[in-house]
Amino acid sequence: MLHPGDGVGLCACSNGLKAKQAEEIAALKEVFSTYPLFSVESPCLYENGSVFSGTAEERARALMAMYEDDSIQAIFDVSGGDLANEVIDLLDYEQISRHPKPFWGYSDLTCVLNAIYAKTGHAGYLYQIRSLVWEQGETQRKNFFRSVLEGQEDLYHIHWEFLQGDHMEGVVVGGNIRCLLKLAGTPYFPDCRGKLLFLESRSGGPDRVAACLAQLRQMGVFSQISGLLLGTFSQMEKTAQQPAVPELVLAAVKNNKLPIAATRQVGHGADSQCLMIGKPYTIHQ
Repeated sequence: MLHPGDGVGLCACSNGLKAKQAEEIAALKEVFSTYPLFSVESPCLYENGSVFSGTAEERARALMAMYEDDSIQAIFDVSGGDLANEVIDLLDYEQISRHPKPFWGYSDLTCVLNAIYAKTGHAGYLYQIRSLVWEQGETQRKNFFRSVLEGQEDLYHIHWEFLQGDHMEGVVVGGNIRCLLKLAGTPYFPDCRGKLLFLESRSGGPDRVAACLAQLRQMGVFSQISGLLLGTFSQMEKTAQQPAVPELVLAAVKNNKLPIAATRQVGHGADSQCLMIGKPYTIHQ
């Protein structure tokens, strides 16, 4: 939980923000200030002439500085894109363990969230904090601050519909399917044994989703997990592409005994709820 007067860090481990997004960050900082929380910006927040907001080393140092700053009680990554996995082998996980702080991010930050969990056992928050000033901002602000300041469950309450089975329990790993697979073959891919694997995607049609699912099957992931959770697959759902995600998943998993559940409440939507990576969940019909 956060408390009035706490500091929060704003960083960008993935692609830098565009200059025009400075207004959005200013609005976000204004929201924080009303509670009041004070914001600390990473020096690697905006593009510096390309998609990069700094070298991988600079972005990693900026994040570690926030872990080491005792005035900062939570870290929010406001970025997304392709570059987050550049920093994960440059982080000091012993320092992160000594200075545990909630790390929030989504999409490409799947890399960082799962790396931190794999190396430290600390849970993180799959959530884009900029949604506080997007089109569903009023509801998001209400849910967020009731949850982080008052300890309520508004932001974390997620409704699941089962495609197979009616019960599952375990620690959740995963996130964006494409970004998670960037960790394959590295020490940062989470141990999936007995876990609940969550998957979602912003872009990509049936071909990309099927290819990613095939890779997970070939890695043995579907035989290790105790349950599979599906969020939104934005591009496919927006254009009603076929085969749909449930059909692709069932074909890839090839196991009618594996519990599988889906939600419309977690993904890239402006109304997305927060799912914790590295936290135990019990989900039932």
